[in-house]
Amino acid sequence: MNELERQLHYPLGEALPEPGQTIELAPGVRWIRMALPFALDHINLWLLRDRLDGREGWTVVDCCISRDEARAQWEQLFAGSFEGLPLLRVIVTHMHPDHIGLADWLCARWSTPEHPCRLWMSATDYNLARIGSSGSNGFGGDSSALFFAAHGLRDPASMDKIRERASYYPTLVPAVPRQFRRLMEGDVVAIGGRGWRCISGHGHAPEHIALYCEELNLLIGGDMMLPRISTNVSVFDMEPEADALKLFLQSIDKFKALPADTLTLPSHGKPFTGLHRRIEQLHEHHRDRLAEVMEACALKPCSAADVLPILFKRKLDLHQTTFAMGEAVAHLHALWFEGRLQRQRDAKGVYRFSSPHPTP
Repeated sequence: MNELERQLHYPLGEALPEPGQTIELAPGVRWIRMALPFALDHINLWLLRDRLDGREGWTVVDCCISRDEARAQWEQLFAGSFEGLPLLRVIVTHMHPDHIGLADWLCARWSTPEHPCRLWMSATDYNLARIGSSGSNGFGGDSSALFFAAHGLRDPASMDKIRERASYYPTLVPAVPRQFRRLMEGDVVAIGGRGWRCISGHGHAPEHIALYCEELNLLIGGDMMLPRISTNVSVFDMEPEADALKLFLQSIDKFKALPADTLTLPSHGKPFTGLHRRIEQLHEHHRDRLAEVMEACALKPCSAADVLPILFKRKLDLHQTTFAMGEAVAHLHALWFEGRLQRQRDAKGVYRFSSPHPTP
């Protein structure tokens, strides 16, 4: 446990749900944990006791990527933890594959002509997930490679691999339900007789939805509020001039209005209290990274690829490098939009950021 984590409190200690099992966190709220085949090796999912349209059953928040191991764990849960009751609806916090990957399978698995099991999520993320799962015209490919090249990532091997990832999203999210129910900022969703208020967030995903239950003092924070790692905040080719970091920091400040002792349920890591301190830590983290980027750009004009070693001290594989590049652009853009850096495109077509008052 690092120093930042010691400033938080983990009420369940080291306890983790076993595969295909759950841990009850509050009445009607259960924690599921599934493995992921990435460096970030797990995702937390949340099973909520529910009653919808007169039927008793369950609502699940988030799904895991589409993979046989996850489907097998879901089948274990259906046979045991579901206590013979149906899945009534699927809530997805945002469109990233580990959150929506199995939504179509779950909804189809539990839908009947009389009682559809509906997907609930923000419209922005729903529509982007539909685009991404539709095939090679989705995310990645040439557009992504050209974007990263314009920000300094130009080695041929990386470029070839990024172009080959045009079909990466649909391998993890092969389909998205054809219908959905929209969630928006301020909506209150009745789940099991309790109100869960939707809190939208930006910068990590286009329109992430977190859920807060005042009665239980529980926040399902999704990826907007993680205890151990800082959420990825990126600019990508679809919105190349985004100010993602500003949006993210503004979004997490919404959680300041929640009680200090709120039990936060993150998508990665363990449930924790210390929400207000965690918000402060994330602001401090990005403030420090911005200062480092500013210092580097005061010495010489820098591309996003140039500042990767400043922001990330460890060795990165290609999957991590694409996210790291997006985050580097986000930090440079934050300083650019504030007027603290200026941006110019050099003779090779690479964006370089420099201080209006460079260090001699």
